Amino acid sequence: MNRPKEHKFIILIRVLLGLVFVFSSTVKGIDPMGTAYRVQDYLLAYGWDFLLPYAMAISYVVILSEFALGVAFLFRLFMKTASKAMLLMLAFFTAVTLLDALYNWIPDCGCFGDAIKLTNWQTFYKNIVLICLNIIVMIAWTKKPKRTKFVPQFMILLILVTGFFSFMEYNLNHLPILDFRDWKTGRDMKPIGLNKEKTFVIYQNKKTGEKKEFLFPDYPWKDTAWLAKWKFVNQRIDDSQVTRKYNLIIEDSLGNDLTRHIIENPGDQFILVAFDLNKSNADGLKKAVQLYKYFQKKHISMVLLTASDYAVVRSVENNLNTHLPVYQADDIELKAMIRSNPGLLWLKNGIVQKKWHYHDFPSTDEMEKQFIFN
Repeated sequence: MNRPKEHKFIILIRVLLGLVFVFSSTVKGIDPMGTAYRVQDYLLAYGWDFLLPYAMAISYVVILSEFALGVAFLFRLFMKTASKAMLLMLAFFTAVTLLDALYNWIPDCGCFGDAIKLTNWQTFYKNIVLICLNIIVMIAWTKKPKRTKFVPQFMILLILVTGFFSFMEYNLNHLPILDFRDWKTGRDMKPIGLNKEKTFVIYQNKKTGEKKEFLFPDYPWKDTAWLAKWKFVNQRIDDSQVTRKYNLIIEDSLGNDLTRHIIENPGDQFILVAFDLNKSNADGLKKAVQLYKYFQKKHISMVLLTASDYAVVRSVENNLNTHLPVYQADDIELKAMIRSNPGLLWLKNGIVQKKWHYHDFPSTDEMEKQFIFN
């Protein structure tokens, strides 16, 4: 193809912009469901609830458009059109991130997925720089004659975008090939520094109303004369020296906190995550029930975590004819654990051993052959 000559400085900027867009689209394409969740956040923030059913479709359009523009810049495809389209996309998202920075509607725009976290102001300034670079490229290419034929450029773009679409579909229908979130395989979820956690108790003088705070147990709790004058009113826990790996709280129907009991189980612990049982894949739930029955025979713990209320839980239990132990947790935390509804995690002594999308749930025979239960 006979291409117009390009100044080295313009080549550098063009390639840089192309790489930024390809990288940004790739990290989001690795986790399209996570991008859809972020789209839902924006739709709710702007009051566009009617678009919520189309959040996944919107995320696909955004990611594929970003990838196509990145590829176009890297391979000099339709540069005059691509540079104008990139400017429009950057202008739109710059306006969005400016509103985020000013009003903090969405704390993290997710422009680089979960791979790189930027504040809204950092994202805004990043977009301003990219706009300036894009304008330079756009002006440079406006002056160039159009010599490259349409069909070869279109075919290159079509092949690459189609391949990337297939890549996204794989990540959506299985699990992301790279997990940038807290609950990734191999991570130890046990908190660090629990021995540094301090408990303070607050007592009030019954006569004067004076309050005093003591570091537990360093107060005269054995002194009956002192206790006759002072009464317990409150306590507080200082866990500023503790590093927690997650914000998940698991509760039973009575509100008892079972989080550490389940997550830090020294044995094999399987957790079925179904943040919304009404939307859970029916076949996936049936496979999970078969695994639960298998684990019961092996005396291995398996629980279901959901954000659905217990009326929904009982309905599902009746339909599946099972009494799988069910506990509740926040849906945001459950969505962060695994990008599948339902999804299965295997933990041992607080360490994430493996995760499965419902399309990939192992059979009982596979469990018997491949894992630790012989």
